[in-house]
Amino acid sequence: MEQKTSAPLPIEALQDAIGYTYNNIELLRTAMTHSSYCNETKHGKQRLQDNERLEFLGDSVLSVLVSDYIFNCYGELNEGELTKTRAASVCEDSLFMLAIDLNLGDYMLFGHGESTSRGRLRKSILADAFEALLASIYLDGGLECAREFLLSKIVPIIDKAAKGWDTDYKSRLQKLVQQTPEEVLEYKLIEELGPPHDRIFKTAVYLNSNVLGEGCGRTKREAEQQAAKIALGFFGEE
Repeated sequence: MEQKTSAPLPIEALQDAIGYTYNNIELLRTAMTHSSYCNETKHGKQRLQDNERLEFLGDSVLSVLVSDYIFNCYGELNEGELTKTRAASVCEDSLFMLAIDLNLGDYMLFGHGESTSRGRLRKSILADAFEALLASIYLDGGLECAREFLLSKIVPIIDKAAKGWDTDYKSRLQKLVQQTPEEVLEYKLIEELGPPHDRIFKTAVYLNSNVLGEGCGRTKREAEQQAAKIALGFFGEE
């Protein structure tokens, strides 16, 4: 990428790009103002406001909205999996990519030093700017406006992260089978191996009278999960 040292694009153009019309566009301008610009720019006796406070607020708004989405859309994930999904969705890399998609760096106000040292492309700066942007929408239009904007951008990232922890194979298989109401899904214990203190269970999953998969585990639930995982492969699911 070429180094960008030109003046930022008009803030009104960013308003059009994000699809949200501000009641107070100064909130958007503040969200795009880096501290280096304020440090180098005099505005009477009053120092200009940078986006750091908005970033602080945006971090919390982001966490609430992403948590709400994954809680309601991924009921099969346990607490640990929900936490990992949220962390992967709101990490610096994810926010950086969202900022890049919106070309946020092109709209930001920087001091000369930051502008000439590739600040418009710096990952940490752009990730923070996305959080500040989210906070500015929240303050201007409320939580639902912030939600609508955020989910329109971040849902593919969340869904990709959630699939990494979506290991409730029985639930996934059940959802597939339920698409055809007359189909009957059933798990049967077909063998128990080993002494009582070290049992291994072998289970088969049937669709009507057809065996879709077999699995082994130290508990019946684990064996059923493994059988369901094999069965998902039958349907072309990972």
